[in-house]
Amino acid sequence: MTDREPGFETLAIHAGQDPDPTTGAVLPPIHLATTYRQSAAGQHQGFEYSRSGNPTRRSLEIQLAQLEGAGFGFAFASGLAAEDALLRALLGPGDHLLLNTDAYGGTFRLVDKVHAPTGIAYDIADASDLDALAASWRESTKVVWVETPSNPLLGIVDIRLVAEFTHARGARLVVDNTFATPYLQRPILLGADAVVHSTTKYLGGHSDVVGGFTAVSDPHLAERIAFLENATGAVPSPLDCYLVQRGIKTLAVRMDRHCRNAAAVAGFLEDHPMVARVLYPGLAGHPGHEIAQRQMRDFGGMVSFLHAGGEAAAVEMVRRTKIFALAESLGAVESLLEHPARMTHAAAAESRLAVDPHLVRLSVGLELVDDLIADLDQALDAPAQPGGLTTAVGAGPRG
Repeated sequence: MTDREPGFETLAIHAGQDPDPTTGAVLPPIHLATTYRQSAAGQHQGFEYSRSGNPTRRSLEIQLAQLEGAGFGFAFASGLAAEDALLRALLGPGDHLLLNTDAYGGTFRLVDKVHAPTGIAYDIADASDLDALAASWRESTKVVWVETPSNPLLGIVDIRLVAEFTHARGARLVVDNTFATPYLQRPILLGADAVVHSTTKYLGGHSDVVGGFTAVSDPHLAERIAFLENATGAVPSPLDCYLVQRGIKTLAVRMDRHCRNAAAVAGFLEDHPMVARVLYPGLAGHPGHEIAQRQMRDFGGMVSFLHAGGEAAAVEMVRRTKIFALAESLGAVESLLEHPARMTHAAAAESRLAVDPHLVRLSVGLELVDDLIADLDQALDAPAQPGGLTTAVGAGPRG
């Protein structure tokens, strides 16, 4: 035997999931209990009330923290609940946040409508451009918040470079790692201070659970998040934790297929006459391609593109697919597509994060890729219905 560190696939199956000591069951039980018997007042076996801590939730938190290379992990009832706790832990009235120019509409809504009214200031800046970050920097800047790859434009941020820039100014870097997952990218090991996930997406992977997660290595920050996790109570149920854990066990094999299918779909779209531009970091012409090659294992399962026929054609196209389901969310075994300007990013309308109405976002699933390409081909070849809005194809998405 050697002291060799287990690989990702092994940790995904075994971390935090020892066989049950009572029965020997290889699958840890789902602990549905809400309360736990104490041997004396204030003396318990690590659990007292399931909002404060639950064995199934702890198992998930250990598993995912290890996969992210972090010291501490915290599971929440949704991705936005995890983001909210992290924002509360890192920022207070008078502090300043820099949010990347491409961000999930729900994150923007949380910052703009929930946290900004409490006295937290924020600006939008392109985190792929250090000069842009520097131009937006304030003495009160405490956090830089990025997604990489980003949602929905698949932008890439150099995590190591931005972490060094941020730390030199006494601030912290948060990376939303939902699109990449820890299988493809580990931001903590590249210098990020915190990682956040919607576990609803690739980690759960089957469109049957809503959840969120944040991982950190600073014990003081971990203590603050643990307090908020308990004090605000936005925790997942034991069954939700089990479903996320079950998804994580097959994450590596699923992501390999997601990436392979997405690369084929992106290549098909590049050659299609009704596609003005394809956004996928695996393409050599993508502006973040070389950085993605350096900091990711592969390029992910998300592809976005600008429809050459304008907004009306894009809206009609997403209605016509037969295998790709027109639905919000992403990262599951089935393929999904959406029109971000009218769906997931509607909350960012009229802001600097507003999405080009020509844009279509694909979550490429695990189906036979030939079937997926045929489905997109027939939907793209359909003419737009009369009476819809049309706009000319511009240079690219706004924001």
